[in-house]
Amino acid sequence: MRMMLSLKFLMAFFLIGVAVLSFAKGVSGQTQTDAVKTFLDFSVVGIRAQVNATAEALPTENVTVNLVLTGQTEVYVNYFNLSIFGFLNGTQKMLMANVTDSNFSLNNTSRAFSFNFTVPEQVWDVTYGELVLAHSATYGPVTVNNDGLMCGFSMTSIKNVYLESLEKQLGDLKQMYQDLNSTYWELKQNFTKLEATINELDNTRRLAVILGITTVVFVVTTLYVIMRKPREPW
Repeated sequence: MRMMLSLKFLMAFFLIGVAVLSFAKGVSGQTQTDAVKTFLDFSVVGIRAQVNATAEALPTENVTVNLVLTGQTEVYVNYFNLSIFGFLNGTQKMLMANVTDSNFSLNNTSRAFSFNFTVPEQVWDVTYGELVLAHSATYGPVTVNNDGLMCGFSMTSIKNVYLESLEKQLGDLKQMYQDLNSTYWELKQNFTKLEATINELDNTRRLAVILGITTVVFVVTTLYVIMRKPREPW
């Protein structure tokens, strides 16, 4: 009975652990994917402009951009255009997305413009935004015109996965070189030991040959002396 209770307890504990890990993983992934950063926040001639976008992304992933225009008085927007640029191969500037609108009022109100775009495969490094805005703001009897303001700012950082891949391959090759170098020195040490053993065997063989020759000479000399010994007369 105790064994059954223990097994049930362990099973319940295991299921709770799996659920907690799954939840934690889901929260972590969501936080990383949905990370948003404010890249532009400024006010000029009665209007405030804010640009929020995905903080980091990879090539071929989607980036979300949110532009909020807020009239701080009676504002009439003649025209605005927000363009997002990337850098092909990290150098060549290219237009990735833009949003534009014209002829609308913002009388102490806000208006949001949201859009998504996919980062091209060969684009990496920091992206770049350009906001062009033309509007008029009325302060009682006075109207101030802004014929065209352009503001540039850095935006979403696109990771260079190709460079990271090359760095990983370089690291793997470096580790392989170190392993091969270590193996080479081990083989060289073994070869040196083997060479020393072979030299010892050669020396032993030479000594054996010399000893053999000496023995043969000694035997031949002994036989010769015996055969040359004068015989005693009978």
